[in-house]
Amino acid sequence: MAEVTKKKTGSLKKILIAVLALIIIGAGIYWYVASEKFADTSKRKSVYIVKALDFIKEFLQNDSLANKKYADKIITVTGIVSGIESADTTINIKFIDKATGSYAIFAFQEQHLNEAKTLKAGDDVSIKGSCSGSIYSDILGTEIITFKRCALTK
Repeated sequence: MAEVTKKKTGSLKKILIAVLALIIIGAGIYWYVASEKFADTSKRKSVYIVKALDFIKEFLQNDSLANKKYADKIITVTGIVSGIESADTTINIKFIDKATGSYAIFAFQEQHLNEAKTLKAGDDVSIKGSCSGSIYSDILGTEIITFKRCALTK
């Protein structure tokens, strides 16, 4: 009987050690992903350089194909600033297709906020950012294309 108890105790210890090791590995992976720093977008090469209205129209024609083509890629978009939205820690710049109401919106990286603050509606600019893809709003009937980690190009 004592021998069976020793086997159960030994097996239980091995299982607990394995679970603890998995928790430590999981915590390490989470910490790595959560603290990951992205390279400054202004120093990365654009995969595509597009005009804002043509870009928006491409998504309106076939958003699935456009998402496949542009999502998670660095893209430079050139156009006239249609709107600026300020939040606590960020500034969003919009290029709006006035005919459809669809728009591309760019959230700026922290180190580029001061550049974005100098912009005003009507400015002709080029913005480089990582395309997050688009969503279509059935309620508004518009395509919304989002970008993250943006910077003005010179």
